[in-house]
Amino acid sequence: MFARLNSLWLAAPLLMLAGALVHFSMAPYTLWPLAIICPWLLGLSLYRSTPSGDFWRALSFNLGLCGAGVSWIYVSISQYGSTTPAIAALLIALFIGGIAFIFSWPYWLCARFFRANRYALVLGFPAVFVLGEWMRSWLFTGFPWLYLGYGLMETPLLGWAPVLGVFGISLLSLLASGCLGLAFFTLLRDKNRRQAFIWLIVALIPGLAGRALLPLHWTHTSEKPISIGMVQPNIPQEEKWDPLYYAQNIKILRELTEPLWGKDWIIWPEAAIPFLYHDAQPFLEQIDLTAKRFNSVFISGIIFDDIKQDKYYNSILARGAGGSGLYFKQRLVPFGEYVPFEEQLRGLIGFFDLPVSIINVGPEQQNGLKARNLLISPAVCYEIAYPDLVARRAKDSNILLTISNDAWFADSIGPLQHFQIARMRAAETRRYVVRATNTGMSGIIDPYGKVQVVGERYKPIALSGEAVAVEGLTPYMVWLNWPVLCACWLLLAWSYFATGQNKRALTFN
Repeated sequence: MFARLNSLWLAAPLLMLAGALVHFSMAPYTLWPLAIICPWLLGLSLYRSTPSGDFWRALSFNLGLCGAGVSWIYVSISQYGSTTPAIAALLIALFIGGIAFIFSWPYWLCARFFRANRYALVLGFPAVFVLGEWMRSWLFTGFPWLYLGYGLMETPLLGWAPVLGVFGISLLSLLASGCLGLAFFTLLRDKNRRQAFIWLIVALIPGLAGRALLPLHWTHTSEKPISIGMVQPNIPQEEKWDPLYYAQNIKILRELTEPLWGKDWIIWPEAAIPFLYHDAQPFLEQIDLTAKRFNSVFISGIIFDDIKQDKYYNSILARGAGGSGLYFKQRLVPFGEYVPFEEQLRGLIGFFDLPVSIINVGPEQQNGLKARNLLISPAVCYEIAYPDLVARRAKDSNILLTISNDAWFADSIGPLQHFQIARMRAAETRRYVVRATNTGMSGIIDPYGKVQVVGERYKPIALSGEAVAVEGLTPYMVWLNWPVLCACWLLLAWSYFATGQNKRALTFN
């Protein structure tokens, strides 16, 4: 069937639909079988294609994936970017098209590997798919979203997270599903039951091994739990930076915090303090004194203004009883926190002049936050989506903290995807993740990616829970993505060799 789809006009709609269905394997839908089936619709369509045909087929698939999976960005552009619906639609189309275009380039080489060999297809396609995901994590600062592994968090493959990370889960799932397809093909076409059985066993190995890996600790926890209070103020985005609402917003924060004093940690979300750092000194001194009186560590997001250099940073600070440190965000959101091609785009439309689109990149070498004798690895909003960045920082920390403000995306699936990503970071590092947000989802995630506490979205709440300090390193924290990348290149090399040497062709007559 798929080999006969030589016409791109026939293949493109099917592949676009397949890409769109993949995002339903992720939060909030978690229909994980779609992450197993749909990518291979693309893989099979690449068989006996041409380099240019591979690219356009991959582009169709990725347009569907990105169009369905990140269309919620339209909310921030249309509601908070001072744009008309038509301009907002055009901007989100350009964004989705650009991401899909970048993600599709590795497939240009697929025809050289998959031309006429079933084994090259089964081993080479997963490698190209995962290399595309990895490339999207860093190219042009990256857009680390919609990785296939996130859609498989409810399966035994999650056991591989502390070993190979999210990219490893993507690779193993594609290899397993490819071997499963090869087992059926061998049985139906070649009538070779023995060989089909062997491929079936190979297909089951990643899942069975993942199930065995799931309960392994890899790290060890302290005995004493940390009592944590999180404030979710639910302040509307249009009021957050309006001076007329400063007093009201501070009142909301104070009232929600009042019953939490006495907890070991009290956490406010991203940029919760509605003043620049130097203007907020009197307020911070009051908070510091109160926190020390109740023996609490106070942690909050704030915009830091470097007066000497006229620069601004999205930051987190720690104060109070044993709290110290100031962290500057290193991975910025394009157009949200900084504007590429600033001189050309500033002033064209309101979207390019958002209140926080003047943020600077923080230095690479920074210490985390301290809470008495514990070290906290901070991540501001978007940063939690970078697997290697989080894993590197987690080496010297006991707990992960991420603060965010997902009010930009209103009642969309974006914040739910964001929370799922934080769950994967917990599983990769085997550390607790504490997540405090303005509108939700705020919560505490245990080292196995399971949600311990979560607050209801779009309600002002004071959320309480407990976490435990963790020490030790997971294998993924030691070697990061290198094993997966090496495996991908080895698979591609083998696929190329097999295509040139093995004449047994895969046909679908």
